Order: sequence, then structure tokens, then C-alpha cells
Amino acid sequence: MKQNLSSCAAALVCVVLLSGAAAAGLPTIPDAGRAALSDFLRGSVAHGDVPALVALIVNRDAVLFLDGAGKRDVANNAPIATDTIFRIASMTKPITSLGVMMLHEERRLGLDDPVTKYLPEFDQVRVLTRFDSADGAYETRPPARPITIRHLLSHTSGIGYSFSDARLAKIDDGKKTVADLPLLHDPGDKFTYGQSTAVLGRVVEKVAGQPLDAFLRARIFTPLGMRDTFFVVPADKIDRVVTVHGKTAGVLTERPNPAAVQSPVRGDGGLFSTARDYGTLLQLFLSGGRRGAARLVSEASIRMMTSNQIGRLVVEQQPSADVSRAVPFPLGAGKDKFGLGFQIESAPVADRGLRSEGSYSWGGINNTHFWVDPQKAIAAVVLMQVLPFYDESCIKVLRGFERMTYRELRY
Repeated sequence: MKQNLSSCAAALVCVVLLSGAAAAGLPTIPDAGRAALSDFLRGSVAHGDVPALVALIVNRDAVLFLDGAGKRDVANNAPIATDTIFRIASMTKPITSLGVMMLHEERRLGLDDPVTKYLPEFDQVRVLTRFDSADGAYETRPPARPITIRHLLSHTSGIGYSFSDARLAKIDDGKKTVADLPLLHDPGDKFTYGQSTAVLGRVVEKVAGQPLDAFLRARIFTPLGMRDTFFVVPADKIDRVVTVHGKTAGVLTERPNPAAVQSPVRGDGGLFSTARDYGTLLQLFLSGGRRGAARLVSEASIRMMTSNQIGRLVVEQQPSADVSRAVPFPLGAGKDKFGLGFQIESAPVADRGLRSEGSYSWGGINNTHFWVDPQKAIAAVVLMQVLPFYDESCIKVLRGFERMTYRELRY
């Protein structure tokens, strides 16, 4: 379904409500609620919070809400549409993690296997012990224990990102591999967000014997009907891709799309997708791993992925070494847990008007966000395309949409 906002005559024109939403026990949203959500999206754009966004809410069987507001391409006055394609960046990570769990179920890899079983170069990895910010000199030592697949899935491997760690920003010259860079701590000692899922993507390729993009397409995208999710946007779909805006000192600057829209194939980012496609993925989780009559992954694997896998550790706030790309994140730092690919909402919950305890989520650096609430039997996707990650206005939109979602749900 493709509709431009310029043709909308009423709040509900761009809202998609599929059959089955009123099934017994499943949440619904009444017409007035969908109208209010649409008004919120348009108001967010009118107030200058974001140039464009698309938002979606699903239960396990149906799309309850799908709408957008703003301009897909401001310079060319191109309105957003519900099938607009976004750079979902690190929302790639849960997809790669799902692929790992599928291989785990087939007994082709073990969660406690050392990564060196598949990628021998990690046998030489070392832990950072001293760093001189003046000249960039540093010292390292061997890790206390090997990195495992479980460490990679739960971001406890010690592998970081240079955009969120000032030491790595100086050490990483752009030519080093992940295995060449020092770990920020011993594997299993704490939570650090980093390139762990990029490593998992390479493990998938080694175990499956095929490129990561081919594996994801055959095992996840095609079975789920995710026709608009890829690393390379087909030529006939490029005119559906939203532009990225960067914000500096409160001023938004649009970056035109290149002639070819594509990203390197990585396990930790790079995918392009739509709200509807990603909502289909989240419905798989709401359904315990099933898609219609077919089962892609077991309920046991879904439970493992979406429950605490880091024990007494907590998700820690990640600093920023490049404020043009990200400010400190995420919400829930200092209390939340992490599963195998997802942040887990833990007590105390921010407030009763937001997602429930046990909800799981993640986002992408261009301010694409999602959450799944098993207690309330819904999932939501909020796609924006603004840097830096966790820009205050983008988080205001995310939380505002979230609060309104729960206000409008009916059971």
C-alpha cells in the first residue's frame, strides 16, 4: 500500500488496519485512537521536532496502526509514504542475532563456543589496560577468558565502538579489523555496546557457508515476506528512500541521497527497511517464533533472546566520542538487562504510561526505534532519520508516541 500524505484528506487515510485485529484477547485501537496517533505524528513534524517519520503498531496477527508525516526528501518536496524505506542501522543486530539462534537450534554452533572456533584471528585479541590521551599510546594484556558466542550476543565481549569510546576513536585508524582493536574489558565482566554483532555476522557466514545477506534473505526475509529489507536498495525502489538530516546547534541539515543507495554487508548494521517489514519481524517474536503455519525458530529460543542473559550486570550508559553521531545512550541505562540481541526493560519502569516490565527493544543510529511488549501483546516501530542518535527531539517523539499508544489501546 503506497499513499502520499499530500493526498490524505483525513487522519485515517494513511492508516492501515488489517483484518483480524479484533480477534479475541488481542489488543485493538479504535478509530478515534488512530486519528489521535496520526495527529501526533503530524504535530511532531509541524513543531519541527523531526522532518519526517513513519510509525507502526502491531499485535501478533494484525497491523493496528501505520502512518507517516513529513517529507521523505525536503529539498525536492517529496512527501513521506507508509512504504518509505529507512536506514535501520543497528536494528540489523536483532536480525543477525535471530540468524545465530537459528543455527544454534540446528546444532551448527554453540552459545558457549569460543569465537576462535570460527574466526581464529580472535586468538590474538588483547584487553586495554592503559591509554595515554595525550599521544594515543596504550598497553594491553591477554584476556582472562575467551570471547564466546554468548558474549557477542549479549554485548559483554568487551568489543566497543569508536564513536562511543574516545580511546578507541584514537586507536582505530580505519584500517584495523575488529580483532586488531583492544577489548575494553575482559569478556563477561560488563556490558559494552560495540561491534560484537558484526563479528556474529562473520560467524554466520562461516557456519552457513554463504554470504550474510544471502543467508538472511533465504532464512528470514523471504519466509516472513519482508520484500523491502536489503543491504542494497534496488534501482526501482531508490525513490522511496528517505534522506538523512544532521542536527548541529539545533539546526537540521539535509543530506541528499546518492545515486546508488547501499551499505556494506555487516551483521551489526547496514540494512534498509520499512516500518511494515520490521513490524512483520516483530510479529514473529510476539507469536513465539511462528509465521502462519510455519515455525522459523522455537519458543525456547525466543525466550532466551528476550530475557536477561547478563545476570547481575546491567546495561550501562554508553558515552559519546562523536556528538555529531550520538549522544550518551540508552534510556534505561543503569537498571535494564540485556538478552541475546535485545535490551530488556527492568524494574523500576519509567512510569505506568509507558512500556511494561519485560518489554524488549533496540534502535538504530539514525533514530530508528522499536519495542515489543509481551504483557500488552503489542510491538511498535518508530522510524526517523536524524543524527545524532538519541537527539533530544527524537526521543521526545519516541516517548510521546509510546505514551499515546498505551493510552489508545483497547482489550
